[in-house]
Amino acid sequence: MIMKSAAPATVPSLMVCVFGITTGEFVIAGILPDVAHDLAVSIPAAGLLVTAYAIGMIVGGPVLTALTARFPRKPLIMALLGITIAGNLASAFAPSYPVLFGARVVTALVTSTFFANAIVIAVSTAAPGRQASTVSRLVFGMNLAMILGAPIGTFIGAGHGWRATFLAVTACCAAGFLLVVWLVPDVREATPATSAVAELRVFRRGDVRLAIAVTAVANAGLLMVFTFFAPLVTEVTGFAAGTVAILLLVYGVGAAAGNFAGGRLSDRSPVRAQLGLLAALAAGLVVMWAVSGHPAATAVMVFLIGALGFSVIPGMQARVLATAAEAPTLAMAVNASAYQLAAAVASWLGGRVISAGFGLSAIYLAGAAVTVAGLGLSAYAWLRGPAPSEPVRQEA
Repeated sequence: MIMKSAAPATVPSLMVCVFGITTGEFVIAGILPDVAHDLAVSIPAAGLLVTAYAIGMIVGGPVLTALTARFPRKPLIMALLGITIAGNLASAFAPSYPVLFGARVVTALVTSTFFANAIVIAVSTAAPGRQASTVSRLVFGMNLAMILGAPIGTFIGAGHGWRATFLAVTACCAAGFLLVVWLVPDVREATPATSAVAELRVFRRGDVRLAIAVTAVANAGLLMVFTFFAPLVTEVTGFAAGTVAILLLVYGVGAAAGNFAGGRLSDRSPVRAQLGLLAALAAGLVVMWAVSGHPAATAVMVFLIGALGFSVIPGMQARVLATAAEAPTLAMAVNASAYQLAAAVASWLGGRVISAGFGLSAIYLAGAAVTVAGLGLSAYAWLRGPAPSEPVRQEA
C-alpha cells in the first residue's frame, strides 16, 4: 500500500535519482576529448560511447522491464540504482576503452526501466487529475541535468580529470539511493503479480501503440533541430562558438519552464494542451527559420523553442500511462525507447536534408514539417480513442 506520510518526499527523492542518472548520460559530451586522449582512441571512437548508451536504452528498456514485471517496484528501483552506481564507478576506474564501453552499455540497459518504474511510483502518489504535473516534476530532474549537471560535470572533468566526473555522478546516484531507501514508500503489496507475457498483451491495443507513436513522431522535429543546434546558431545565425554553451543554457531554462507549464496545462485539458502546444511548436520552428539571420531574435526563439518542446512531454507521458493502465511500466519503458529512436532517426533525417543541398537553415522547416506530422498523428489518436481526461491512478 502507498504510505501517505512518505508520499510528499517520493517525487523529490526520485528526482535526485533522475538528475544523477541523466547527468551521467549527458556529461560524456563535455568530457569526450579528454576520454579519447586518456584512453588513446579517436574522437569518433569515443563518440560511440554516446551511441552505445542510446542503443542500450532502446533495446534494454523494454526487455528488462518485461522480464522484471513481477518484481515489487521499490526493491526493483533500488537494484537498478545499484547497477547504475556500479556502472558509473566502473566507468571512473575503467583501465581501457572496451571496459568503459561495456560499463556505459550496462548502465544504459537499466536506465529506461528505472525511469518507467519511477514515473509509475510517482504518479501513484499524485492526487487525481495531477498526473501530468507530477510527471513534469520528474522530468525537471532531466532539465536540471541539462542546465546544471552536464556543465558542472564538465567543469569537474576540466579541473580534476574525466574520471572525477564519473565519481561525482556515482556520488549523486548513491545519494539518490539512500533517499529512496528512507523516503520512497514500499509498494510491494500493491504491485500486481503479472508476467512478461501478460504485460506484452497491452501492445495489442491500438490506443497504446498510437500514444507511443505520438511520442516518437511529435518529438522528432525538435530533436532534429537540437542535434544540429551548434552549427545552426554559429554558421547560420553567426554566433561565436564560445556562445553555444550559453545558448544551450538558455534552451535548458526554457525547457524547465515549459515542462512545468505543460504539466499543469495537460492536467486541466489534455487534448487541447497537447494539440495546441504541438501546433505552437511547429509555428515556432517556422519563426525560428524566418529570424535565423538575426542573433537577438534567435536567442529569444531558443528559449521559446526549449519551452514549447518540453511542454508537450508530461502530457504525452500521462497519456501513455492512461492508455496502458494494466502494464504501465513496460509501456513507459517502450515510450522511452521510442524517444531515443526518434533522436536517432532525427539525426539521420537532418543529415539527409543537409546532404540534399537545402542548406542548414532548412533543418528548421524540416523539423516543423515533422512536428506537424506528429500533430496530425496526435489528433488522430485522440479522435480514434481518447484516453480519460483524468488518467487512471495507478497503485504501483
